[in-house]
Amino acid sequence: MSSEAGFERAFALLEASVAARKIPGGVLGLVARSGMRLTRAVGEAQQVPVSRPMQENTWFDLASLTKILFTTPKILQLAEVGRIDLDAPLISAIPDFMQYNADNWQRKITFRQCLGHQTPLPGVFPLYTYGDDPGRLRHFVLQRDWPAGPAVYSDLNFILLGIAIERLEGKAIRQLEPMPGFAWSADPAQAAATENDPWRGRVLCGEVHDENCAALQGAGHAGLFGTAAAVLDFAQRTLDADASGDAGTALMRKALSGRRTHGWEKPYEGWSGGELCSPGTIGHTGFTGTGLWIDFDKGHAWTLLTNRVHPTRHFDSGIFALRRAIGDCINSN
Repeated sequence: MSSEAGFERAFALLEASVAARKIPGGVLGLVARSGMRLTRAVGEAQQVPVSRPMQENTWFDLASLTKILFTTPKILQLAEVGRIDLDAPLISAIPDFMQYNADNWQRKITFRQCLGHQTPLPGVFPLYTYGDDPGRLRHFVLQRDWPAGPAVYSDLNFILLGIAIERLEGKAIRQLEPMPGFAWSADPAQAAATENDPWRGRVLCGEVHDENCAALQGAGHAGLFGTAAAVLDFAQRTLDADASGDAGTALMRKALSGRRTHGWEKPYEGWSGGELCSPGTIGHTGFTGTGLWIDFDKGHAWTLLTNRVHPTRHFDSGIFALRRAIGDCINSN
């Protein structure tokens, strides 16, 4: 089956999900190393308090895709030019990390461990409930004696990487320019709405959904906005860089564990990219309903961007099964 036919079958699944009122809307995109590109939108970008149609050029809160579209490339670039050593502890950039206890395990955490979510840090923590002073919250992250546990996927890993980037660049994250086509906010009239947020008391649209990122006023784990075209442009550049032997792309593909590479996920049983992608695939998802997968062996990449948390996250959107099924359609023969 051609890539075009697989795309049509995948888009039909997205249409069915919208028709079943599981998600308000979405954009599906596919790009190949050959230059082929397909993009299509369905449903609504916003349902409450007003209704707006989804467009192919709708801006999305990309949520945790920030980790792979901004923070990981930035860290790998800093390593490539020699400004950091991936195996050095974070204190080489943040010397005051746990400054009151020089023997604390947190002072031994490395950049590479954070990229691969191989630290003992907890998976989630509601930083925003401790206030909204971004400077104080950063120091709360740095000085808290976090309980050590098994290595899990943790936003704290990338919050710390974001703080390291800020220290090295001498600027807050929101003062740093992301890659072309991306931004730290979006015009509400052109953005997919996310949640009717109990904390902020309004439907969020064009401002970051992640509460911790909002309280920190920019962080390494979330906050990036972009369109399907921008995400596909990134994927196209990554496919091209891989073909040219780019060192940073090689690290993005290099396994650090059974499920993770530097910043990305790799295929495992039940993963978001489906069962039919090649072993040489990396991917990542975002809480708001976003995702990007790059299959280097097959030479193509696909993105599914939805507003599945609109108007609430407390609903079974079916996004996990939808992602896998779409991946299998894209990669079916």
